[in-house]
Amino acid sequence: MIETLDVSSLKPYSISNKGLLFWGQVWMCVIEGTLLLTLIAIYFYLRLSVDVWPPPGTELPAVLIPTLAWIPLLLSAVASYYASESAKRNSRDGMITGLAGNLALGIVFLLMREISWRSFNFRWFTDVHGSIVWTILFLHTLDVVADLLMTAVLVAILLSGPAGERQRLGVHVDSVIWYFLVAIWAPLYAVVYWGPRVLGNHP
Repeated sequence: MIETLDVSSLKPYSISNKGLLFWGQVWMCVIEGTLLLTLIAIYFYLRLSVDVWPPPGTELPAVLIPTLAWIPLLLSAVASYYASESAKRNSRDGMITGLAGNLALGIVFLLMREISWRSFNFRWFTDVHGSIVWTILFLHTLDVVADLLMTAVLVAILLSGPAGERQRLGVHVDSVIWYFLVAIWAPLYAVVYWGPRVLGNHP
């Protein structure tokens, strides 16, 4: 005899942290986080394999612009939170405002990252230091761009029509991955920009 579970009483959509899609996003963040933390472990492994870090000829990454870039990044998380809470209140204008703020501030963060990259005197193929640093930055940037594209699509949907439960749920779960991208950048930033200063013996 096959046992069945009656779920007819459950709501099709749950604009809360109890929704299945919400937890799907959480587990996706766990997977992405595992990958990025593995890259940090590789960074330390590579550091232990050489005597001089970064290798001779490599300048220490400048920290001013990446540090200032935390301002729009943190503010973008606030905007994302506002959009998520607006989704729970069924406020279309609030969702649009929060998502647009998240999108704009995220783009500012990416532009500041681009400025920071231009100051590097090494590339991914220069040496082991360059390879791991550019890999970390590339993968985090790829995740950021992907989520901002999703955010832009949500803004376009909300501007073109009414905000139903599906749209509200999309806005709510969009904030989950953005919180993760902001939080995971803290250890990545520390390793990329302060790791050579703390762990290295740069000549």
